[in-house]
Amino acid sequence: MDSVHHDANPLFTAVSGPVRHLFQLLRCIAFATKAQVRITPEGIRFTVEESRVVQGVAFLEKSLFTSYNYAPPTSSQTDDTAVFQISLAALLETLQILLVNEIKDRWASRDPAYGGMMGALGRGGRPAAFGNRVLGMPGVCRLSYAAKGEPLCVVLEEGGVTTSCEMVTYEPEDQEEIPFQRDALTLKIIMRSTWLHDAVNELSSTSPSRLTMAASPSAPYLVLSSKGPLGSAAVEFSKDQQLLETFQVPKRTVNTYKYSLIKAATRAMSLASKVCIRGDEQGVLSLQFMIEVEDVGVHFIDFRFVPFLPEEGEDDLESDDEMS
Repeated sequence: MDSVHHDANPLFTAVSGPVRHLFQLLRCIAFATKAQVRITPEGIRFTVEESRVVQGVAFLEKSLFTSYNYAPPTSSQTDDTAVFQISLAALLETLQILLVNEIKDRWASRDPAYGGMMGALGRGGRPAAFGNRVLGMPGVCRLSYAAKGEPLCVVLEEGGVTTSCEMVTYEPEDQEEIPFQRDALTLKIIMRSTWLHDAVNELSSTSPSRLTMAASPSAPYLVLSSKGPLGSAAVEFSKDQQLLETFQVPKRTVNTYKYSLIKAATRAMSLASKVCIRGDEQGVLSLQFMIEVEDVGVHFIDFRFVPFLPEEGEDDLESDDEMS
């Protein structure tokens, strides 16, 4: 284990509340191994993308942390001081070290019988050596970033035991957001996220490569469909306000996306309480997931998808006739 770099005046330091909050939010965008990180006075922005056709953004607001301090240099050239790339897979694996014990103690506090194996009691009914309930100390995760080019330091403290990790930071890429025309929306739909999750999973039965979304001001109002080597499938949503909380579709619109990319957002779909589905005139799809974080408040995970554009002469998998 490498020794952790210490700086008298680090650029950034923070102490997390429950580690599961950080882990769950970051895992929602873990469809690629690396993430671009931007530290700001308001929180930490993690951006993941694949082939510039899908982007996922998780913004960890400072309210997720019990303490949060960002002190950039006073120099005028500091725009990229706290921007870097990191292995998201490695960060999640590190957080999981503390998360495992955190989950064990949560179960033990709810069910004393469960503590016989996973909580304050070890195997055979003996007290677990490092159980939080025995030591009376919750696990803590400390993050720090000393300066540009330095590693991101993650220190896990639990019951007097400290695990320190230095995570290599890489030069940031010239990463541009997938353009989304908020002033030229073709649809805006708000619904329970679990219903979108169930629909996307249902369509997987055909082993599809593409997913088509059709929205119309008249019935059928919203249809997700797919076609693959095992057949075709479609899920239709009615305009019932209990189903679609918001439904703004001025005219019929049909766009197709790579199914595997939409599937990459299913962790966020399953965790969120609501999703806002928006599309613009270019066909770019925006999925904004509202996630209620226990004892903290509401946080958002954003995805953007570039539509599939068939090459000239290529037949699309879905036709308008099938969706009418």
